[in-house]
Amino acid sequence: MNKTLNYISYQSFPAETANSLQTISNLKYLKKNNFDVNLYFPLREKNSSGNLKVLQDYYLFDEDINVQGLRHPYPFGKTKYFQKIFFHISHFLWAKSTTRRFHYENQKNENFLTRSDWVLYFLAKKNFNVIFECHQYSKVRNFVLKKVSSYKNVKIIFLNEFIKDEFKIPFSKYSILPSAVDFDIFANNPEIKKNENKITFVGNLLRFGKERNLDTIIDVFSTTELKKYQLNIIGGPELEVKKIRKTLKKNNVSNIELTGRLGRKDVVEELLSSSVGLLINSSDKHSKFFTSPLKYFEYLAARLKVVAIDFPSHKILPNQENIYFFSDNKDSLIKAVTNAFSAEFKNVNKENISLNRRVQKIISLFEEF
Repeated sequence: MNKTLNYISYQSFPAETANSLQTISNLKYLKKNNFDVNLYFPLREKNSSGNLKVLQDYYLFDEDINVQGLRHPYPFGKTKYFQKIFFHISHFLWAKSTTRRFHYENQKNENFLTRSDWVLYFLAKKNFNVIFECHQYSKVRNFVLKKVSSYKNVKIIFLNEFIKDEFKIPFSKYSILPSAVDFDIFANNPEIKKNENKITFVGNLLRFGKERNLDTIIDVFSTTELKKYQLNIIGGPELEVKKIRKTLKKNNVSNIELTGRLGRKDVVEELLSSSVGLLINSSDKHSKFFTSPLKYFEYLAARLKVVAIDFPSHKILPNQENIYFFSDNKDSLIKAVTNAFSAEFKNVNKENISLNRRVQKIISLFEEF
């Protein structure tokens, strides 16, 4: 089997997003499994960088991958107006231009992996073997998958069955692979003592520009029943952090702390010092059905019990024995929190939720072409 892996993405790196971290982590473990890894992406943000050392420092990995930050002479990101339409136009044009550098007669045995709809489309049309990671539904994605999903050289990875079923396409070559965790980042830490009353939320405080229902969480942790527990909220953006801090100060709430965004090493230390992890989201369709949250697997790696909103996407996560669900009301949340703190963590099979295992399954899909 050819051991060259080309990952072509319209994502930006480095970035404070879970999806960029997932991409880099997958590439790290492909390299660990002896692949020659090439990453191609657009330099479309002010802080985008094609410097390997910058990415290694930001995402905490040592593996040597070939990083190709490519020109992006397209309108998306250059103006605050018409962002949605400019995104689609720029994505299409960048994907078309970038895939032209790959020639079937010279690279037909190489492996291609992407999360980009249009990269998938153009590579499939050129007859390259390509695996597409599908993490959400969109009309553009539905159009592209209808065009190419039946090709013999195309395979699809879905995070869960809900996403696959949303497309209503009779897929023949697909796999269901939920997210996984990089256990390396939890190794080589000094023994960190757990705070028996500490619960932590990690993530962007906004999802798709909408709040994650933190108001209800804050209200509940201000009640007499939960006053003894320390809620630690890690994430940005900074404007949202300032707004919440102002509310906490106004209401004299002392058991909730916002750290803002933290580096990977600091996040791991915060998780290791916690006893419970919090899994919440806004109530949009994507959050309810299509997620496989990276933070959940990091909570398990840190041996945290998990308090989670009872969305269908959360109820199909592995290791349900460590999850304490709540519905959208205060009494239910109070009960879930108190139950989680009083319970013991149930051991998990680390290999089953490891990124190494996930990547080995992706490699098997390439071997089957």
